[in-house]
Amino acid sequence: MPPSIASPFRRPLLARALDALLPPLCFACAAPTAAHQTLCPDCWRRVTFIAPPFCAICGAPFEIPVGADTLCGQCIAAPPRYAKARAAVLYDETSRGLILAFKHGDRTYPAPALAAWMKRAGGDLWDEADFIIPVPLHRWRLFKRRYNQAALLARELGDLTGKPVLVDALLRKRATAQQGHLSRKQRLKNVAGAFGLNEASRAHLKDKTVMLVDDVLTTGATVNECARILMKGGAKAVYVLTLARTRGMA
Repeated sequence: MPPSIASPFRRPLLARALDALLPPLCFACAAPTAAHQTLCPDCWRRVTFIAPPFCAICGAPFEIPVGADTLCGQCIAAPPRYAKARAAVLYDETSRGLILAFKHGDRTYPAPALAAWMKRAGGDLWDEADFIIPVPLHRWRLFKRRYNQAALLARELGDLTGKPVLVDALLRKRATAQQGHLSRKQRLKNVAGAFGLNEASRAHLKDKTVMLVDDVLTTGATVNECARILMKGGAKAVYVLTLARTRGMA
């Protein structure tokens, strides 16, 4: 198996043994729960899971009933490079704390549960996906954080779906500024030219459909640039799957 492909992995035996010995707790608030890798009823009720109706391309939720093929204004005005994007939950006050703890606070243990939400959100897109590819971190940010949250989710999704994961198919060629407070225009400029293709992965991508994985979709600037690189590298289509997304793409 080429080094750029990570086969689905299994949780170490020690981790499973600890799960059996330690009392199950909600991974958001640490309240007692009936099972591991779950939310307590109060936290579950506060999470907004995304369900139809939503934009047929970017998955932005609509507040009124619309047809399944309806597009949002942003996708009509500026169609993205990717074919479709889906997300598990709405990025709001409840999910923000959970995601930031997972992303920056070393709280990686909910990854299997979060990936299970994402697998369900991907729906029938999984039928066409050949590979899973995570959005990469720059090496210096990876060194500082010690893990790439998108890669953790991608690996768990590989385990759940049986799809191979091209862990390093995309490269972050230069460090970019944190995008949390940038406008859409600033984000587009920030990520322009920031990504490249690992040439060792090019042969695997030719005429294949990719499931691109990231944690949060906001303006779509990052995944759009990654999709452009993957399509230029020979991919037939790129789908995007994120844990959360904002309501709009402004």
